[in-house]
Amino acid sequence: MVAIFLAPIYILFNVYIIRWLLKWMGACSHHFKKNWMKTLVILIYSFFALSILTSFFFPVRWLKVITNIWFGMALYIILTILIVDLIRILLKYVIPIDKEKLASKKLFVTTGTICVIFILAISTYGVLNAKHIREVSYDVSIEKKTEHIKTLKIALVADFHLGYNTGNFMMEQMVRKINEADVDLVVIAGDIFDNEYDAIEDPEKIIETLKGLKSTYGSYACYGNHDIEEKILAGFTFKQEGKKMSDPRMDELLEKSNILLLKDEGVLIENDFYLYGRPDKERPNRGITVRKTPSEITKDMDLSKPVILMDHEPAQLSELSKAGVDLDLAGHTHDGQMFPGNLTIKLMWENAYGLLKKGDMTNITTSGIGVFGPNMRVGANPEIAYVTVRFQ
Repeated sequence: MVAIFLAPIYILFNVYIIRWLLKWMGACSHHFKKNWMKTLVILIYSFFALSILTSFFFPVRWLKVITNIWFGMALYIILTILIVDLIRILLKYVIPIDKEKLASKKLFVTTGTICVIFILAISTYGVLNAKHIREVSYDVSIEKKTEHIKTLKIALVADFHLGYNTGNFMMEQMVRKINEADVDLVVIAGDIFDNEYDAIEDPEKIIETLKGLKSTYGSYACYGNHDIEEKILAGFTFKQEGKKMSDPRMDELLEKSNILLLKDEGVLIENDFYLYGRPDKERPNRGITVRKTPSEITKDMDLSKPVILMDHEPAQLSELSKAGVDLDLAGHTHDGQMFPGNLTIKLMWENAYGLLKKGDMTNITTSGIGVFGPNMRVGANPEIAYVTVRFQ
């Protein structure tokens, strides 16, 4: 419904952009003033602008890839135009300046060229940066004794968004880095899939790659808000009959990959610590109508033992801390994914990224591996978070 209301705004925005683009190209060279050239530019621009809609009705891979890159570029076109127009208005009506110089062809061509170079440069950087996984480390102390394990090294990953944007290339890179780090536990905190299972290119290859994950105590996962089957247009979902649930093939992929999916349930590892996986708070998924409260999670646990919880969204931190959870591992935020989102995301979450102490509990939120929507990362890196836990 939101997408329908935004459609007229998107159309007006593109009309405004194409008008300035033709004007700038015409100022650069008289060749662009010819009608056939203008028509060609309009057709090419319209192809990219309408790719968001056409790829929804004709979801072929190459068109989806183009759409997701264009989506990111469009965001930076909007941002750039807003800034330039604001400066132009200030110079024209607020700050005294020679009006002839402001309206000069040379200044117009130079300004337009800078804008085009900036948009192309930041978009290219964003696409390349999204494919290079970084590694970050955290140290956590838990004031509880254990019988066998003194330290525990966890690889925390999330938000693969396997589909049109993320495929086996990223999974191979992730598995290689985790295996080189020699970890004890792999935790996958949701959004493993990007809503459409059929969008995954060569699932069998991804299964073989994920089966290669090596750790002392195995790999565990919980589901996030995108681990369900639903159609998406420009980041907006559509109503559908019945409860939204994961495609059974998603569960099968994890099982074949030797990844244990925890659905509002926990395991006691080596009789030393609990690992609990929560369903997503917005879409709890198959077989779960209402997920357990923090107090219900720990009700039957021996709280003299460490409790580690994975929850896709970094929410209910105070409640989890009071319930006796020692370490909460989350994702979901992507650390904003694209500037200025990496700044505004902090207004939406108590801990949008990194480490936060909440009473006796530590929450760590990772920026994740993949991307959602625009196939770019600017100001927020894809990452593996290594959490070294020391039991006191």
